[in-house]
Amino acid sequence: MTSHPGTLYGLGVGPGDPELLTLKAVRLLQEADVIAYPAPMEGASMARSIAAPHIPEGRTEIAIRMPMVEARFPAQDVYDKAAAEIAAHLDDGRSVAVLCEGDPFFYGSFMYLFGRLASDHRTVVVPGVSALTATAAAAGAPLAARNDVLTVLPGPLEEEALVERLARAEAVAIIKVGRHLAKVKRALAATGLDHGAHYISHASMAQQRVVALGDLHEDTAPYFSMILAHRRGDAWS
Repeated sequence: MTSHPGTLYGLGVGPGDPELLTLKAVRLLQEADVIAYPAPMEGASMARSIAAPHIPEGRTEIAIRMPMVEARFPAQDVYDKAAAEIAAHLDDGRSVAVLCEGDPFFYGSFMYLFGRLASDHRTVVVPGVSALTATAAAAGAPLAARNDVLTVLPGPLEEEALVERLARAEAVAIIKVGRHLAKVKRALAATGLDHGAHYISHASMAQQRVVALGDLHEDTAPYFSMILAHRRGDAWS
């Protein structure tokens, strides 16, 4: 190992708009020797496409290819292999910037590399604009106010679990809606949180869509979608 090993950077690249990268993330991205990012088994990486305007030419790149599905899959080998490849660069003194959609530590893929590498390598985590705050901005709906408790729930939860948690919720964000939209709508209706709720997909991207939940007639949604609801309706009122 070199006496001056490289630094691992976990860079949050935000929800989709390249202008939502932080100044720090852009600087570190342009300084890094190696750039790594999650990618589907075939095709382009969302994280890389977000950061593309800020990536200098000639950088070594590592595409961490994995199935982009909601269901769990045997990811250990994927992250083990990627961590070993990244560690080799770090041990040779090269800095590695790992791109992560949204924020690295808010349901971000970077956390799995962090768990494998941070104990043995200098690591810097740069927070990013998360989909949670991007959807609130897109909807023009503040998440919470005063002493509200904000609850974040994954859409894949069982319907009974969703209803149980929603029944106690004041302000709520439901993430990873996708194919669970019909179930989520039923759970919100059962707990009186459907009135005034907002549905947002692809926040900050060109295809962004914002509609009142009551006007949404589909039963499935894109993976990059979220529902915001508040028991008082307008959190700032």
